[in-house]
Amino acid sequence: MNTNTVNEAKHDTDVLMRRFKDFYRDLKQVPLDDIAALYSEDVKFVDPVHEINGNDTLRSYMETLCQNLTNGRFEYLDEMVGAERAYIKWNMHFVHPKLGGKVISVRGISHIRFNDRIYFHEDVYDLGQMLYQHVPVIGGINTWLKNNLKGK
Repeated sequence: MNTNTVNEAKHDTDVLMRRFKDFYRDLKQVPLDDIAALYSEDVKFVDPVHEINGNDTLRSYMETLCQNLTNGRFEYLDEMVGAERAYIKWNMHFVHPKLGGKVISVRGISHIRFNDRIYFHEDVYDLGQMLYQHVPVIGGINTWLKNNLKGK
């Protein structure tokens, strides 16, 4: 592989990573019309709650998710990008009216695999930190379990 080819591949990867982070930066303003330019038609998206196949299904999921939030944003902390794969560490900050209307912050990581577009996207995060901890009764049980496991 010559130097120009390597530089072009790095540039393409840098552009894709920037587009990916910009796409999710503001969850109330996700540019869903750009999803086909970012994700392959047969993308596989996985998180602790869902496994979604295809960018049409991903678009529908994202549309519903974004509509239900009062606000939300990603803060990108670190990334490791290689040939056709990346790991991006983030904090997601969001407000959901059904979860008390306060800012909830969740740490997670995205694992993405790509060629010219993303064909695999997995988000890994603590679902308890995101959801269960903020639901009455379940949240109290969740906190009690965490404290007792830590020896408090």
